[in-house]
Amino acid sequence: MDIALFSPSSLFADADGSSSEEERTETHENFVERKHEFPGMELLIREFSFHLLNANLLWPGTFAFAEWLVQHRTLIAGRRVIELGSGTGALAIFLRKSLQLDITTSDYDDVEIEENIAYNCRINEVNPILPHIRHSWGDVFPVSDPDWDLIIASDILLYVKQYANLIKTLSFLLNSYKPKASAVTWKNDEQNDACPLTRPSFLMSWRRRIGKEDESLFFTGCEEAGLEVDHLGSRVYCIKQRGKTS
Repeated sequence: MDIALFSPSSLFADADGSSSEEERTETHENFVERKHEFPGMELLIREFSFHLLNANLLWPGTFAFAEWLVQHRTLIAGRRVIELGSGTGALAIFLRKSLQLDITTSDYDDVEIEENIAYNCRINEVNPILPHIRHSWGDVFPVSDPDWDLIIASDILLYVKQYANLIKTLSFLLNSYKPKASAVTWKNDEQNDACPLTRPSFLMSWRRRIGKEDESLFFTGCEEAGLEVDHLGSRVYCIKQRGKTS
């Protein structure tokens, strides 16, 4: 994967260029800790100040997506969720604490990322810590019979060279979905044509600005892979198997 050559301080610096008073740098590790405001709660999140394989930031799309998911909570209630590109685990931690979602985190196959997500679970009193899957997009997925009926991600289109690998992983999760025998039938009175959350679906929030040509590469790649892309508004996209209606 391409190397992330930026620091989180560039996004969260104060107006005078200094870092927030809430920021605490740990001298023995390449980490910073910050308090972040999510809908209805504050979370303390440890981020990498630098990491070769991880974008090491809480992007604006994370917070926008959190608000959207809270506003549409009836659409995701009771779902088994996996988040791709979890990064710090902040969004997943919020969804567990706020909406009690059954959620699994996933990110690049790297032990430091996994350990940092576990750390953030502990300091935010998520017990037991969230299950995590180490997986590099495009590689064989470590779970052969996935039963997550909702896949989510926010601001993961940074690495254009990884689009084909991301689509490969996404296609596997959508096409290989096997519901648990004990699963309760999903019902949603508010489901309509404007928000077609089939089982399974992929919900993605994308707020970072990249070139339109690069952005279209991902959506075109999804369509070429037999997936259907719907824009739900607020730069939230639903991607599902083509022709899937339930």
